[in-house]
Amino acid sequence: MGQTAAVSAFLWITVVSLAAWCWLLLGQGFFWRTDVRLPRRREPDAWPSVCVVVPARDEAAVLSASLPSLLTQDYPGRAEVFLVDDGSTDGTGELARELSRRHGGLPLTVGSPGEPPAGWTGKLWAVRHGIGLARARDPAYLLLTDADIAHAPDSLRELVAAARTGGFDVVSQMARLRVMSVWERLVVPAFVYFFAQLYPFRWIGRQGSRTAAAAGGCVLIRADMAEKARIPEAIRHAVIDDVALARAVKGSGGRVWLGLADRVDSVRPYPRLHDLWRMVSRSAYAQLRHNPLLLLGTVAGLALVYLVPPAAVAVGAAGGAAATALVGAAAWAVMAGTYVPMLRYYRQPLWLAPLLPFTAFLYLLMTVDSAVQHYRGRGAAWKGRTYARPDAVPDEG
Repeated sequence: MGQTAAVSAFLWITVVSLAAWCWLLLGQGFFWRTDVRLPRRREPDAWPSVCVVVPARDEAAVLSASLPSLLTQDYPGRAEVFLVDDGSTDGTGELARELSRRHGGLPLTVGSPGEPPAGWTGKLWAVRHGIGLARARDPAYLLLTDADIAHAPDSLRELVAAARTGGFDVVSQMARLRVMSVWERLVVPAFVYFFAQLYPFRWIGRQGSRTAAAAGGCVLIRADMAEKARIPEAIRHAVIDDVALARAVKGSGGRVWLGLADRVDSVRPYPRLHDLWRMVSRSAYAQLRHNPLLLLGTVAGLALVYLVPPAAVAVGAAGGAAATALVGAAAWAVMAGTYVPMLRYYRQPLWLAPLLPFTAFLYLLMTVDSAVQHYRGRGAAWKGRTYARPDAVPDEG
């Protein structure tokens, strides 16, 4: 009797999981689709001036693969690059100057902001310094991009054309992350998939929508809007600075667009699970506003949506509960189906789609670990700099 009741209860839990997937499939902004790319655009009659700001701390390992792509941008208007060497110990600033001498192209200025004061994350302090240098040139737009991001030769002109045509104050692209190692293949596409689930791209670009997000590796913002929204001062303590930037712009009446990139790529490797774990866990609990109730809800939600379907298949098959197994299989199939477009975008084999529950379990553990580190009061270390908790955790590229 008790076993029958338990099976019946699990069946209903599985039904709720399937219902959740049906809602996610149709009611969450079609987050799973990967066709949100740069909107329709036309070249302006006169190309506005742009200053590119690149915060960089100990980035010598990736700079040779990224900075030349900025210096050699095919942009018809006036453009200049400001790389902010944020206390690097690996010769980042010297390498940047050497790359500029070697490749020519856009003018390069290398600045150094000194150590950030209390209440500032290191990256945003560097961005503040770079924007300060850029304002002397009175640019119409600022391109905020990370030191590990490589841009196609026409990236800047396409971003500016999209912003001008659509009347957007922010145009941001989610750079295509590197996917080469086994762990990158398993974790990276899911990272973008989960981000899109939280912040559906279609909702972000819709006028009047409150959903706001950007991708910190590639953010083109109107300079006057940056000043109006007090970027970066208003978000100086933000852990997830790209989302905070988009919220500040929307809060100031601006329009934001975010989509997937075709020709903007991250060259930073994450070969080991440890590297990916650190990338996610350093900001996961901040995403939940350091709220234990939100943490519990997130863990329960991840378990219900991602872990219950395969568990139902296993339990149903082992216990002869066909209904439970069938409902679990249906939920698992919808889950895998929504993941297929992201795998195709990343040019990965589709057999990875049924493994999404395992990847979600890893993200659940990373989120819990992020909370554990927060409550241990250790702060966080990133590129040789230690930050006090909770509002100065690093959020660097």
